[in-house]
Amino acid sequence: MSDIRTVLADAEDLLKQAANATGERASELRETALSRLKQAKEKAADVQVVVVEKGKKAARATDDYVHEHPWTAIGVAAGLGVVLGLLINRK
Repeated sequence: MSDIRTVLADAEDLLKQAANATGERASELRETALSRLKQAKEKAADVQVVVVEKGKKAARATDDYVHEHPWTAIGVAAGLGVVLGLLINRK
């Protein structure tokens, strides 16, 4: 994510410079900015793939745990429900 922020900040800076420049220099700056934005888009897509994959793994692990320990899962869910109910009721 920090790489994406850095690339986006660079692209924004280049676009600001392009707004103040004219002619061939402005065109070069815009092309460079567009290239940086494309890099950020690709990195964001990579991050999305990783996040989705980790989410699927977590869902599978949770499903496996609930199937192996159904009563524990019911107890935990009931406990969380009671705690959330008390917190909501307190306000």
